[in-house]
Amino acid sequence: MTTKLIRHPRRAALSALAAVAASGTAIAVLLVNGTGASAAEAPVNLGTAANFSVLAGSTVTNTGPSFLAQSLGVSPGNTAPGFPPGIVAGEIHLADAVALQAKNDLTTAYNDAAGRTPFTILPAELGGTTLTPGVYRLGAAQLTGTLTLNSQGDPAAVFIFQIESTLTTASNSSVVFINGASPCNVYWQVGSSATIGTGTRFMGNILAQTSITMNTGATLQGRALAQTGAVTLDTNTINAPVCLQPTGTPTQTPTGTPTGQPTGTPTGTPTGTPTGTPTGTPTGTPTGTPTGTPTGQPTGTPTGQPTGTPTGQPTGTPTGQPTAAPTRTALPVTGGSGGSGLLPVLTGIGSIAVATGAALLLLYRRRTSES
Repeated sequence: MTTKLIRHPRRAALSALAAVAASGTAIAVLLVNGTGASAAEAPVNLGTAANFSVLAGSTVTNTGPSFLAQSLGVSPGNTAPGFPPGIVAGEIHLADAVALQAKNDLTTAYNDAAGRTPFTILPAELGGTTLTPGVYRLGAAQLTGTLTLNSQGDPAAVFIFQIESTLTTASNSSVVFINGASPCNVYWQVGSSATIGTGTRFMGNILAQTSITMNTGATLQGRALAQTGAVTLDTNTINAPVCLQPTGTPTQTPTGTPTGQPTGTPTGTPTGTPTGTPTGTPTGTPTGTPTGTPTGQPTGTPTGQPTGTPTGQPTGTPTGQPTAAPTRTALPVTGGSGGSGLLPVLTGIGSIAVATGAALLLLYRRRTSES
C-alpha cells in the first residue's frame, strides 16, 4: 500500500509566513549595518597638501611675525610677500611642481569632504554647541563663543563640516576638544571664503574654495588651504595638527611557551680554560631540582673563546612532545607458522564430518533398497 503525505493547509501557511519573516529580518539587519551611521567616518585624505600650513591659489600675504610650522605654497600664483618678517619652518613653493601637486591633492580632498553622506543639518550658529563625530552640513557657519567637539573616547574620531557658503568666527571665539579628539581629523569644507576673527583659537583643516583670512592674533592648529584665491595673515600662528594615538596598553600577555628545541648541536669546543676559580660554594642541595643558589661568583674570567660554530639550526618549530612511549598490541597471526597449533584440531573435525557423511549415505541406500 502506498502512503501519501498530505500537507495540512494551515501548517503550510504558517511555514510560508515564517520564511517571509526570516527573510525580512535578514534584510533589516543588512540595511542597519549598511548605513553610514553605523560605521566610523574615515579621515579625508589630503595627499601632499598635508605638508603645508598654508596653500593658496593666487597669493599669500602676511603682516607681522606670523609663524607657519609647515610649508607654504602658491599655485598658479607665484608671490608670498611678508616672509620675513613671517617665519616658515618648512619650505616655500611658489608656482613649482610641488605646489601644483599639492593644489591638485587639495581639490581631490575638497570634493571628498563635500560629498560625504549621510550628514546632519545644523543651524548657522555653532557657539555653545557640543558635537560628536560625524558629518554636518550648514548653509553658512558662524562661531560666536565656544564650539566643543566630543570624540567620545575615540582618538581617531572624524568631524566633517560641509559649509555651502562662508565660515566666520567672532573675536576671541574658540574650538575645543574633549575626550581625545584630534585636530588632524577635523575638516571645514567651505564653499566660498573663511574669516577667522581676531584672537580666535581655531582647530582643524580649513579647505576653502576661494580664500581664507586670519585676523590679528588668531591661531590655528591645523591648515589654511585655499583653492583659487588668497590666504591673508596678520601676526598669526599656524601649528601642525596633532593626531592623538590610543593610550591603552595591552592587558593580556602571551601565555604560550615554545615546546620545540633546536636540532643542531654546536661542534666547536672552547679552547681556553678559565683562569679563575669560584670562591663561593652553593648553599642549596638539589632535591630533584636544585633549590639553592650559589652565593659566590667566579673571580676569574675565561681567557679562551670557543673556536667552533654550531652547524645545526632548528629545522622546525615543534608544537608538542610525546607524553608516553608508543605501545604495540600483538595481533593474532592468520597465516604461516603462527597457525600450526590449530591444525590438528581442524583435521580432527574434518575427519569426523567425513565419517558422519559416509554413514548417513550408507543408511540412505539401505532404506532405498528395502523399499
